[in-house]
Amino acid sequence: MIPPAVPDPTPGHDPAFWLIGAAILLLLALSALFAGAETALTAASRSKLRARADKGDRRAAEALAAKEDSENLNGAILVGNTLVKILAASLAAALGLGLSGWRGAALGVLVLALAMLVLAEVLPRSLARLAPEETAGRLARPLALLARILAPVVWAARLTARGLLAPFGIRAGSAGPVFSVQDEIADALAVAESSGAVQKEERDRLLGALDLGERSVEEVMLHRSGIAMIDAGQTAEEVLDLVLKSPHTRLPVYRGERENVIGVIHAKDLLRGVRRALQESGPEALRDFDVLSTAMPPYFVPETTPLDEQLREFLRRRTHFALVVDEYGSLRGLITLEDILEEIVGEITDEHDMDAVQSLLPGPQGDYLVDGAMTIRDLNRALDWSLPDDEANTVAGLVIHMAQSIPAAGQVFSFHGYRFEVLARRENRITRLRIRPLGVPPPDKPAADQ
Repeated sequence: MIPPAVPDPTPGHDPAFWLIGAAILLLLALSALFAGAETALTAASRSKLRARADKGDRRAAEALAAKEDSENLNGAILVGNTLVKILAASLAAALGLGLSGWRGAALGVLVLALAMLVLAEVLPRSLARLAPEETAGRLARPLALLARILAPVVWAARLTARGLLAPFGIRAGSAGPVFSVQDEIADALAVAESSGAVQKEERDRLLGALDLGERSVEEVMLHRSGIAMIDAGQTAEEVLDLVLKSPHTRLPVYRGERENVIGVIHAKDLLRGVRRALQESGPEALRDFDVLSTAMPPYFVPETTPLDEQLREFLRRRTHFALVVDEYGSLRGLITLEDILEEIVGEITDEHDMDAVQSLLPGPQGDYLVDGAMTIRDLNRALDWSLPDDEANTVAGLVIHMAQSIPAAGQVFSFHGYRFEVLARRENRITRLRIRPLGVPPPDKPAADQ
């Protein structure tokens, strides 16, 4: 039979008592250091650290390097903090056991848990959030040393975790990086907008610029059905009349079929050519004028090209106009520099667009009249909605996708929290819709759902 533990009647005179107490305080401080370092590295802004590093701040450069190696560093912090807490709990239990037996051991662990929560978790994390860049800079070098020391332990723990997850089909570490600069900026903009420091329009512009790399040419191009084109067989008078009536300065030229684009005519080039011919040969020159002599070679781009890459190509080639083709070389549409800029700043209109039909008009009952060709992204940005654009680019395309058919005028559908009423259809295209959030009271005489 094991005899019960007998408390030391004079613990204050025992050097071991003070040594264990000092060790617990030291471990408590180390745990607080780990917690503050983890919060500082997570909250520190990469852009601020990079700006300081560019100015010669050595600590900022070390903190930036630590954030780049966050996986190994976080693993070392986790292992180190866990070991520190286990050791502190063991020492607290031993200290309490020597003072008051098993009850003292339980009380010592409880007191340590409360101290850990307040002094080693809440307090250091709160302090680290006040100045994350400075804190990360001060702790980056010792944390890097710790990561090198604990590297074998971290590697073994990571290997064990992967082995435990493998039977369930989970591959730890196979996902992409959790953090990105875009995510940081988006989160900062969301916080700034909620506090009133940034307006919705400003947020949309910044997010639009960030999203260029995630969107392709196909998503913002003008579909081929809406392209105004010139037939190479038309006379110079007919081409001039078409160019002068068109709101566009560049028009593709085709021969035979619209798929066979052989050039692009710029209105200024055409007018210069006509003026030169009239000056040289008089009014009769227009009858024999070859409009193709003023045409530029067409510039074709794949429909899968990211918008940021296409923007750079426009700037490099010093052109504003490209024809979009699919993988088979068939014409899909056209894209201009203005189309890409509108993804950042919103719809751009000029004096030639004033007579065009507006794509979005508010109704009297909380509903909206929407052009079927309006993109879902533009609608979401204008009204701060969240309609999905994974399966379709336009509002009409979304309705057709959800209905699995081409609806007739008057049909009504409800999905994704909105009510869609088809108002007009031209051939196989939905041209006009009325959309209302389902939480908004309906008009006085709504159409019956189909």
